[in-house]
Formats: sequence, C-alpha cells, structure tokens
Amino acid sequence: MAGVFKNVFGSQQSGSANADDDFADFVEAPNPSPVSLVADTTTLPAVNTQGAAPYTKWYRIWERTSPSDFMQEALIMPFILLVVLFHLWGTRANRRRARDWAKAHIPILQKEFAVVGFNGIPHSAPGEITVELSNPEKQLKEKSGHEFAAYATGRQNVAFLDVALTMPKRYNPITYIMEYVFSFFFESWEAPAEKYEALMYPFDGKEKDLVPVLGKDTSSVKVSNSQYDGFIWAVVHKSHMRKFRTDRYDASITFSKDHPKLPSWVTVMTESAEITEALLTPELIQAIEQAGNNFEFLIATDQPIDKPLKINETVPKKRIQLSVNLTSDYSSTLPIFNQFLRFADKLVTVAHWRPEVMRKIRNVREEEIKKIRRVEEEEKAEERKLAAEKIKKEERERLLRGMTAEEQRKYLDRESQKEQRKSMKKHTRKG
Repeated sequence: MAGVFKNVFGSQQSGSANADDDFADFVEAPNPSPVSLVADTTTLPAVNTQGAAPYTKWYRIWERTSPSDFMQEALIMPFILLVVLFHLWGTRANRRRARDWAKAHIPILQKEFAVVGFNGIPHSAPGEITVELSNPEKQLKEKSGHEFAAYATGRQNVAFLDVALTMPKRYNPITYIMEYVFSFFFESWEAPAEKYEALMYPFDGKEKDLVPVLGKDTSSVKVSNSQYDGFIWAVVHKSHMRKFRTDRYDASITFSKDHPKLPSWVTVMTESAEITEALLTPELIQAIEQAGNNFEFLIATDQPIDKPLKINETVPKKRIQLSVNLTSDYSSTLPIFNQFLRFADKLVTVAHWRPEVMRKIRNVREEEIKKIRRVEEEEKAEERKLAAEKIKKEERERLLRGMTAEEQRKYLDRESQKEQRKSMKKHTRKG
C-alpha cells in the first residue's frame, strides 16, 4: 500500500520504465533536437547571384524527354503536310485553269458587252479591251476553291450574261479521290468535270423596264424590237443526252432527232422541225464540229429547268445556255462561244414562227398546265375535306361535353349503329 502512495505523490528514487511494466505505453518519447539553421554547403547547389533559375530538369526538356515520346506526332505530321501540300497544289491548279479561261474569253466578252466583271464600270470606248491578263481575278469572282463566276451586261438584245466555271475539288484529296471512285462504280454518280456554263438572258422587248435600273432614262430613247416567240430548241452531245433529258424539265417536253448536217455524236431536241431548219446555220454547225467532244449542249428555252409545281412557275422566261468543257487550248471552243454570244441576235431575227408551229407549241404547254391545275385542285379538295372533318370533330366534342353520362352513352350507341349500317350497305353493294 505504501508503494502505491509513493507512486502517486512521488518518490525520491526515479523509477525506470521496464519493458514488462503496465505503464510502458505512456513513457515519454525523447524530444527531438532542433535542426541547425546553417546550410550545409557540401550538399546544396551553388546559388546564382545573378537571379537565374536554379538547375532543374523541368526547364531542360531535352533531359526529361526522348524522341520516342513524339512517335505519334511523327506519324501524323507527314499526313498533315501531305494534305496541306495537296490543298495548295489544287487551289493553284484551279486558279490557273480559271486564269487561262479568262485570257481566252474575257477579251471576247469586252468586245461584245459594255460592262464585264462585277465592278459595274463600263469601257471608256466601245470595243476597248481593258482586261489585265496578269490579274484575271479582277474579272472573275472566286466563289470557292472549285467555282468561279463571270458577269457581263450592256449589249443589244441581251440583258446580262452569267458564266459559271466548275472544276474538280483538287484542294481536298479525300473528296477528289472519292468522287472519281464513286463515278467509276456507280453510273448515277457523275464524274468530276472541268467545264463552264454560260447563261444569257435576252431582253425580249423589256429594255425600257430593265435599263433604268442601271441609272439611265430611256423614256425618250427608241429601242429596236427584241421580242421573239417562245420555244425550246437544243443541240446536245449524245453522251450527255440521257442526263440532260432527266435533269431538265424543258428538255423532257421535246423530241430528239438526228440531223444529217450535224455530226453523228450530237442530236437535236426541239418542238418542231421548222425551228431546227431556221436556227441550224452553217456557222453553228462548223463551230460544233470544231468543239468536238468538249461541246456538251446549247439550248434556247422559255421553260424552267425544274418541273413546275404551281401555275405561276409556268410563266415563260427566255434563256440561252451553253455548256463546254475546259481545255488547254481554247482555239477549238472559241467559235462555239462566239456563236453563243450572237445567238440572241439570231433569235430576234428569225424566231417568229408560223401560226401552225406556235399552236403546236402552245398545246404542249397548255397540257402541262392542265396537269398542274388538276393536281392543285386535288390538293385543295383534300384540304377542304380535312377542314370539314376538323369542324365536324370539334362540333361532336362540343356536344359530348354538354351531355350527361347517360346521354353520351346513347349518342355513342347511335353513332355505332350508323357505322354498322354503312358497312353493311357497302358489303351488299360489293356482293
């Protein structure tokens, strides 16, 4: 007992903690000695007194990386470089093709039209050629990497002219290759082609309505009569004839017939043989022969390209269109381009047909208009039917909401009986 009090109140002898003592877990651990604040110069790097960053691998990339860490980038970079080079080559190639076309055709346009290009500035003198052959982009507009456009206006019998140059997408290697692959395996897929399509809009007697838009007053100016009868006539290369008739509504209402004066690889699409005899001049025949396979089609039409679905879409709009492939030497295709530019003058002179011919042309158009009107009437009748059914349904729901449960049951029973009687009558008539 005395030993216990000695432990509680202290003892003169300092007891040491034994390993098997019950209070061994409470023995105080020795206090750590403080670390000296003096730096050991043998272990620390020398301090740069000029303020530079201390030596570390984080700033020295070449010491903490190796070429194998960039293996994925090394595999991707050649493909990226190849795509970039292909894009640059394709863009420059298409621009060069457009520049070559401009050098050959823009001077001809400037001889025929007062304004060539999109700036709206006329020539200082009639027939003056001001095109800068080193900068054809001033006369052409680059709509995309494979599409270019030209514009001309200011000519007798012609309101304006649009030219669209289309080329393969050489700047996109994937699209460029896939278009050729698809065209090889699928007949419906058209192969990429280099061509230009020139679309000319005749005045057709509307000079006084259109010319004032250009800022000129023609109220006191006498203009020649540029009107001519509406019709459809085309000369088409036979390799494009099926697609031409399928894609164009105006071509679908004509009949095809070979002409003995034309080469065997082209055919005529027209509404009357008399039209062909009047328009097929020796100069035009010679120009088509010189163009050869680069010639696609020449058409004079007053009907839309897309099939009209409404009556107002059948209003005649006269146009003349030419489609020719791009070549490296335009000496063979320039004659057909010249014939195309003067074709409006030819139509104003000779395109006034006999009453029998015009009656035949009008009958075809009236028949097409009757088909459209018939479809429109059927659509209107269907709309009226749906509207009447909607009104009847709303009236029925209104009546049911105002009835009691018993009245609703009787009303629905009467409807069911009526439906059964109708079905029995139909069955009896069929029998």
